[in-house]
Amino acid sequence: MLRGLWIKLFVLLLGVSVISLSSAFILRELMARDFRELAEGQMEDRVYWVIADLERTYEQHGFWKEEVIAEDIVWALMLGLEVRVLDRKGASVMDTGKALGMLSPRIRKRIVAISNLSAAKKTEGFLPYPLFLGGKELGTLEVRFLSPERDFIFIDRSNRFLLLSLVGIGGLVFLLSMVFSRRLTRPIKQLAATAETISEGDLKNNVSVSQKDEIGSLAASFNKMIRSLQTQESLRKRLISNIAHEIRTPLTAMKGELAGMLDGLLHRDTEQLQSLYHEVSRIEDILEDIEELSRAQAGAIFLRKRREKLNPILQDIRKTFDRFFIDKGVKIKVFCGDDLMVYADPGKLRQIVVNLLSNAQNATDKGGSVGIRALKEQEGVAIAVEDTGHGIPQEDLPFIFERFFHSAEGGLGIGLAIVKELVDAHNGRIEVKSECGRGTTMTVHIPDEKSS
Repeated sequence: MLRGLWIKLFVLLLGVSVISLSSAFILRELMARDFRELAEGQMEDRVYWVIADLERTYEQHGFWKEEVIAEDIVWALMLGLEVRVLDRKGASVMDTGKALGMLSPRIRKRIVAISNLSAAKKTEGFLPYPLFLGGKELGTLEVRFLSPERDFIFIDRSNRFLLLSLVGIGGLVFLLSMVFSRRLTRPIKQLAATAETISEGDLKNNVSVSQKDEIGSLAASFNKMIRSLQTQESLRKRLISNIAHEIRTPLTAMKGELAGMLDGLLHRDTEQLQSLYHEVSRIEDILEDIEELSRAQAGAIFLRKRREKLNPILQDIRKTFDRFFIDKGVKIKVFCGDDLMVYADPGKLRQIVVNLLSNAQNATDKGGSVGIRALKEQEGVAIAVEDTGHGIPQEDLPFIFERFFHSAEGGLGIGLAIVKELVDAHNGRIEVKSECGRGTTMTVHIPDEKSS
């Protein structure tokens, strides 16, 4: 594929070069044609100058006076015209050779040198031009055009220049096209090779592209993706370890209790069965969290949004957590107006607040406090869960909503990931402010019905 891309780029660059050189040839041909047409027009004008002078001479003398006509013919030669003058019967009166013969050798030599008669390019034959005076035919002027070599220096030089361009510039363009096409495809080749190693599970290689262009930007994005995959892979391994640890704890407890019952060390009473039931519930909660995250990551969250009063929802959550907070010695308060309305799925909104509240409870020690504060915003409602707990290290803040990420305090690290997915499903956003040792505030912004 890369070889095909290199060839395509090479052919493209080469094609552009060929088109450019072809355009130069076309331009040269148009210029040469205009030059020829200009030269022909000028020669035609000179013919009519000679005709006018010959007709004037005949009018002055009433006949063809050879001495005077010879001067006109010599002048015509200097204009680039070889001519013959015929009378009305077709007999030759004067021509260029005869007119030159009437000059002195010194003058004739100079005239021939000036007109460059011997080196001039001549047309194939003479063209007849009738001579008239007062509507009466006087005779015929036969003309053959002379094209001095110097008039075609421009065309000859353009031909040589274009030939050199075709050989020199064409060869240079060929080499540059090959070099640049290879240079353009080299980073793409590196990207493809790195992608191949990633597909084989190797996430250690980065793309070393230093270009400051679109390909360089692509390489930077590719390296960023690799770092993200490395992080996700590390978190995935940690998740597996944490799941094994979290499930092993209740299973170990259950296994010990069952072994005690089998050995007769423990009684098979309601209390023991309740303990086993509690441990099974812990495993079930873990699996439900994992399943919920999987649905959220797959975009399979189905919302039943409706307008609800927010205060009853928050108060109900507070009542549910009251016992846990009292047992831990942490105060919990709710600040929400009675008439504050929210447009959301009540069940999913409850899950968002419960997860945030659970994190706040775990992070807050005895004597601390947790608050749920709800405010009306221009575009919806803001729900903030505030605590006076341990806080989150600044280096961890960018990753707390990543799936599988968890703090050093333990847990599976999927609660906040679920919160983020549920907030996104409501077209909302979540903000975090935290300071180690002073607490954390997580604010969820849920847009109104019109905004969402």
